Amino acid sequence: MIGVAIFSGSLPATRLAVTGFDPFFLTFARGTIAGMLSLALLLAFRQKRPTAADIASLTVIALGVVVGFPLLTAIALQHVTSAHSIVFIGLLPLATAIFGVMRGGERPRPVFWVFSALGSLLVAGFAVAQDLAASPLGDGLMLAAVIACGLGYAEGARLSRRLGGWQVICWALTLSLPVMAACMTLVWPHNLAEVTAAAWGGLLYVSLFSMLIGFVFWYRGLAQGGTASVGQLQLLQPFLGLALAATLLGETVTPLMLVATVGVIGCVAAARRFAR
Repeated sequence: MIGVAIFSGSLPATRLAVTGFDPFFLTFARGTIAGMLSLALLLAFRQKRPTAADIASLTVIALGVVVGFPLLTAIALQHVTSAHSIVFIGLLPLATAIFGVMRGGERPRPVFWVFSALGSLLVAGFAVAQDLAASPLGDGLMLAAVIACGLGYAEGARLSRRLGGWQVICWALTLSLPVMAACMTLVWPHNLAEVTAAAWGGLLYVSLFSMLIGFVFWYRGLAQGGTASVGQLQLLQPFLGLALAATLLGETVTPLMLVATVGVIGCVAAARRFAR
């Protein structure tokens, strides 16, 4: 839940950040900042280097959650609102569970899939009921981002059972650091003086919390409780994100949101009950 709470601020923060930064610079900058911190942590605690067999998994994680999800969502948020993009996160538990079966060998009961799908449908229905302005390009990018993120979550959970949660994300960020830093210099903004404080704050949040700190809790939770089971907690993330957006951006929290939240919480509890 700590990881979910931290991640719930990712899309609102990204929305703020892209008001001042190009999506490509934002993606490479957040990866570079988090990568440098990760390298410092690995050196400070003298962690063993991953084996050659781990490099393939770390590459998948990096492509999914270090590059894929941040870049795709940053571009998408130029076409859709943060509120609209947040509801797509309701599809993440289902994507994570599917990749957990494919990559982690988990075998939830059939009834688990019923409640997992029902929770995702509730979130999707909530989005439709809000009559939010849609963009085919933005929606397509968000869907691709969800797929990339689900794969990165499941692969990270699998590797965390052996390397540890914070070590996995730190090694993935460190592995990506040379490429991210080089790309950041290539797309460096011409005038940073015009960037607003809100955009800087968004960059700081996604670099420290969304890219690093949140994963410390999230990967450890997935490894301990099971990818499919614990992953269902992500069904709460859209509503936490909307509540945060309402607080920071003045968006209205409707009665329908509260009703949908209760339904989603029920689906989370039921899916977790039948996950194993």
